[in-house]
Amino acid sequence: MRIDILTLFPSMFEGVFQESIIKRAIQEKKVEINIINFREYSTLNNHQVDDTPYGGGAGMVLRCEPLVSAIESVKKENTKVYLMTPQGVPYKQELANSLAKESHIVLVCGHYEGFDERIKNFCDGEISIGDYVLTGGEIPAMAITDSIVRLLPGVIKQESYESDSFQGDLLDYPTYTKPYEFRGYKVPEVLVSGNHQKIREWREQARIENTKEKRRDLLDFKEVE
Repeated sequence: MRIDILTLFPSMFEGVFQESIIKRAIQEKKVEINIINFREYSTLNNHQVDDTPYGGGAGMVLRCEPLVSAIESVKKENTKVYLMTPQGVPYKQELANSLAKESHIVLVCGHYEGFDERIKNFCDGEISIGDYVLTGGEIPAMAITDSIVRLLPGVIKQESYESDSFQGDLLDYPTYTKPYEFRGYKVPEVLVSGNHQKIREWREQARIENTKEKRRDLLDFKEVE
């Protein structure tokens, strides 16, 4: 898989993608991640990429030319392009699962007051990681990249993410490790019973109870009652 990230601040990604699972996935060629400074695609003498909005208003708006040129420089037949914006569709695990099946995606990081609306005609959609506003799209692009890379074949064990929170609209089950007892708190007996069928049943029920307690909105009315 290939992920291209268009940004005005490429150095923000240096540490994030050079650690842990993402670093290993890159080294093992499970994913190719390219950080592209779209300022380089500006045709203006001062490499300007933004301008004042028509109709007036505060802030500066990203211009069409440099961004569309940057998108077109990397876009191929099967490429999917997404803008990082607070107005986009809410990013959820289902979308992460879908994006992980693509061969090439481009994540466009906005900045300033936003994008010239016409840029959206050259993209496949907009994605938001939450109902709040950040200074730019770099952090959302990092989060989305991380969520996708871990799902790629061979990056982590499949069983490690099959029961993740939000897989199947349920949160994850509680996990424990040694010691068996810590300051009066013990590991549930079923987990040390050696009965794998009972453990599976306990974990599935624990996912439901955990979701009811913390994210009841994820369950439909039939499951809640």
